[in-house]
Amino acid sequence: MTLRAQLLVLAKEPVPGRVKTRLSPALRPEQAAAVARAALLDTLDTVAAVPVLRRTVVLDGSPRGWLPDGPCVLPQRAGDLGTRLAGAFEDAHRALPVPLLLLGMDTPQVTPALLHEALSLLLAPGTRSVLGLADDGGWWALGLHRPAAGVFDGVPMSTDRAGAVQRARLQELGLDPVALPALRDLDRVEDVRAVAADLPTTSRLGVLAQELGLTA
Repeated sequence: MTLRAQLLVLAKEPVPGRVKTRLSPALRPEQAAAVARAALLDTLDTVAAVPVLRRTVVLDGSPRGWLPDGPCVLPQRAGDLGTRLAGAFEDAHRALPVPLLLLGMDTPQVTPALLHEALSLLLAPGTRSVLGLADDGGWWALGLHRPAAGVFDGVPMSTDRAGAVQRARLQELGLDPVALPALRDLDRVEDVRAVAADLPTTSRLGVLAQELGLTA
């Protein structure tokens, strides 16, 4: 059964020197960009397996030559991360006004079952929002029924307080979030090693981790 919802993936074009910079100097910029690309494509494979009305990549960069056909593509707005997140919800909801679940390109270990569970929770009667925290203190997924003004105001993005403050902000707005399972982000080389160990060896990131000598 198709879920009456959208799945959004916030992503950057995997250009060396612009993505996964915290993986350097342990990895060269080209290798870090390859990790970003593998993680994003694995994530999109998972998203493609979930029956929703629309799948959208909200992209910073160009999709030409590397992004597979299938998902819709919307450009990210200019501004800080909070502005870009707000814009992703607003632009996607304007294109199709149904509930939205947004995730990033840093959790390729996400499964179709987990996304289906998250969407089912979001669509359940009485649920206002869902939020999946990350082990580093951030968050990996946020679901809303519609864009909410100010939902990212005051959230210290890309810090170890982002998840807790985001949850508090949702509560302040009366959007008490249902918690999703916590996942580990790909921020450091040890994260790549740990996440790849939980992926099928045939996954893009699993194969790349072996090539880079990052198997656990």
